[in-house]
Amino acid sequence: MQRMLFPPLKALMGSPCVRLLVPRATPRTQYGCSCGIKRPWRPGQYSTISEVALQSGKGTVSLPSKAAEQVVGRWLLFCSGTVAGAVILGGVTRLTESGLSMVDWHLIKEMKPPTSQEEWEAEFQKYQQFPEFKISKAILRSLMRNGQTSSFGTENVPPFLWEIKISLNHDMTLAEFKFIWYMEYSHRMWGRLVGLAYILPAAYFWRKGWLSRGMKGCVLVLCGLVCFQGLLGWYMVKSGLEEKPDSHDIPRVSQYRLAAHLGSALVLYCASLWTSLSLLLPQHKLPETRQLLWLRRFAHGTAGLVFLTALSGAFVAGLDAGLVYNSFPKMGESWIPEDLFTFSPTLRNVFENPTMVQFDHRLLGISSVTAVTVLYFLSQRIPLPRRTKMAAVTLLALAYIQVGLGISTLLMYVPTPLAATHQSGSLALLSAALWFMNELRRVPK
Repeated sequence: MQRMLFPPLKALMGSPCVRLLVPRATPRTQYGCSCGIKRPWRPGQYSTISEVALQSGKGTVSLPSKAAEQVVGRWLLFCSGTVAGAVILGGVTRLTESGLSMVDWHLIKEMKPPTSQEEWEAEFQKYQQFPEFKISKAILRSLMRNGQTSSFGTENVPPFLWEIKISLNHDMTLAEFKFIWYMEYSHRMWGRLVGLAYILPAAYFWRKGWLSRGMKGCVLVLCGLVCFQGLLGWYMVKSGLEEKPDSHDIPRVSQYRLAAHLGSALVLYCASLWTSLSLLLPQHKLPETRQLLWLRRFAHGTAGLVFLTALSGAFVAGLDAGLVYNSFPKMGESWIPEDLFTFSPTLRNVFENPTMVQFDHRLLGISSVTAVTVLYFLSQRIPLPRRTKMAAVTLLALAYIQVGLGISTLLMYVPTPLAATHQSGSLALLSAALWFMNELRRVPK
């Protein structure tokens, strides 16, 4: 009978399921004898995380802080990648003149695209009621006959580009409309995926207790930025759908709203990437010397300059300023064009005059690559870890590649593939600047 009962009991007591419920033996030399006394279970008395979860009765598993940081860091790195994809796709949407093809906004309803011929024709007819489609060649002929130049540009724009741009939508077929519609649809659906990538894992990690108090505040801000970004996107599109009877300009979204939309996306991207790098990369214990302090400050300033240059690209795209003065290094026949201050008051030229906008973008680009070069040589004067030196080299290489892409885009009259690559390069350069800056961050005491 004993052979029948006790061996199975031994096997059962040795199984993992029961072992989780059995307290770890406590040495008597440390805690004294517990003869007949029931002591409460103490922290550290159990051998696995599952034991603590079962004892608490909550059924949730709390990861150790380091493991949780790695999981959250990888999640935020993935999220920053989705934001980068949204920025790149948004740039292509702008370059293909697709942003105004969807004339209304519904969070759920528009997720299902038209399927039948009748639905597509109804969608096309809605698009035809808005200004972008109503543009005709007569506007161009009138402007050229009277020697007028709208706020779109100046006499330095080749006339054939104006004619192609203005007559593009007026003679559009349904097949062409489907292309631009699907471009905008892809951008909007990608934005929804970005929202889900942030909000759903954030709720899961919060419930599991994998977020520290500081990280909870950070995650709330990031999720709020995602929601704000979606609303700002529709607010931007709406500006291009408004009727302007007294305007002879080509319908487009407001360059101010476009810059706000891009700027908020860049802030979201930078915050996500910075937080993920801080969680994933081990921090260097660098000696706090005067040289390191100046290098850190200069790295911060350089990253800010790169961010500002990328943001100024929104005004270039919003005003199609890349089609003005397609020469380099001079602008036309002079270094400083005569029509920099055409508008009044003077401050309007900075944001509304395509010549000034392109001029500013050139200056910012040249300043950025100069700052990156100086930063690289400053970093060579200080003994830095191998990973930090790699970040500096990457930043320098991307800066010169980005300048080459920008000049090529300008000289070739902004072809879509090259312009999209240039916009993507700005994100890559900004990422490298953040990486190098993160490498130099101060070790908390």
